[in-house]
Amino acid sequence: MESKKVNYRNPWTFIPSLYFIQGLPNVIITGVLDIIYKSLGIPNAQITAFTSLLNFPWVLKPLWAPFVDIYSTKRKWVLYTQLAMIGCLILAAFSFTLPNFFFLSLLAFSLAAFISATYDIAADGYYMLALSPEQQALFAGIRNVAFRVALIFGTGFLVAFAGQLGGTLGNIPLSWSITLGVSALIFAASFIYHQLILPFPDSDLSNARNRESQETAPFLEVIASYFRQPKIWATLAFILLYRFAEVMLGKIGKLFLLDYLQQSGLDTAAATKEVGIIYGTFGVTSLIIGGVLGGLIVSRYGLKKTIWPLALALNVPDVFYVYIASRQLPVQWIYPLISIEQFGYGLGFTAFMIYLMYTSKGKYKTSHYAISTGFMALGKMVAEFISGPIQQGVGYYNFFIIVCILTIPGMLTILFLPLNEVEQNQKA
Repeated sequence: MESKKVNYRNPWTFIPSLYFIQGLPNVIITGVLDIIYKSLGIPNAQITAFTSLLNFPWVLKPLWAPFVDIYSTKRKWVLYTQLAMIGCLILAAFSFTLPNFFFLSLLAFSLAAFISATYDIAADGYYMLALSPEQQALFAGIRNVAFRVALIFGTGFLVAFAGQLGGTLGNIPLSWSITLGVSALIFAASFIYHQLILPFPDSDLSNARNRESQETAPFLEVIASYFRQPKIWATLAFILLYRFAEVMLGKIGKLFLLDYLQQSGLDTAAATKEVGIIYGTFGVTSLIIGGVLGGLIVSRYGLKKTIWPLALALNVPDVFYVYIASRQLPVQWIYPLISIEQFGYGLGFTAFMIYLMYTSKGKYKTSHYAISTGFMALGKMVAEFISGPIQQGVGYYNFFIIVCILTIPGMLTILFLPLNEVEQNQKA
């Protein structure tokens, strides 16, 4: 099926859907999959160890970005990766009906992670080619909202749907197979829609570098220029440590609530549905509000004045998990506590991402930002990998105390950041 070659369409017709589809596999792989394995009886240490390794494609994404840039067009990469994702989700759905589902599903999701990271490269490249600079600025917020809506849909609707279905059918593996099948249908509809609606930008050239790519320096020079930035080691420490404790908390938090709610008397299906509502609806909504407010605060008062309050907003609410783990609270108390924690995360994470954007400057800023996000994914992978064994070794209560302690090194890295230089560069 070949769509009519239209060079331009209103960005409202395709930008929200492009970035919803970018967010959906990301949240399934990095968020929902933990809940899937937990509901199927996999131990926490195995869940965190194996699923953390699925971050590798996002860590290594900058290495194959030039391949996506050189071969074929961004439009084709967007479409073909959506098509490939349908196959991955179908394979994963089928694997849950088999006895050795854990190994087989991990293979399917490993391939899905690679495809999702490749889609990120293609979609971001297509965004820059299909939109004018003014439109890129205008739709920056829209694409972020679309991505966040995918988070709500994934951790909210899909998890709650699987929990409801599991209770109705009395079969948890089948409920997840059907849920992933629904996700595959969404990708199929998206592929058809985007095949028909995506424009063909003149600068999206097949089998050739576009103008910006032709001006890109050799790979080693880009890397060298990144490490020549002022106080780069402080920046790297900040990237790796600032969110380290929060990532550990996020990895274990959903698993903890599943156990916590089942100890309160809910069965697996009901607990899964409840966690989907707590995190996927109230939690993600609070995160979005915190993210928007954080951006407004930084834009008004500057990063240097606001980074410490926003860092405290990120880390202080972690004590809520210590409180929840220390006693048996009614479920209605958990909703506001998790919502406040996610609101604080939205505030603090916004400061983190703004710093990364501010430090990505000069003619290699796109590559520098990709390298920074690669280090960000590396820190996330390590934090997730060690979280399960630590939790199983010390229990939930002590684990959350350790998380609170580990917030301190990340905040201390702020003392060494070149915030004066960063803000001067932004004003220049």
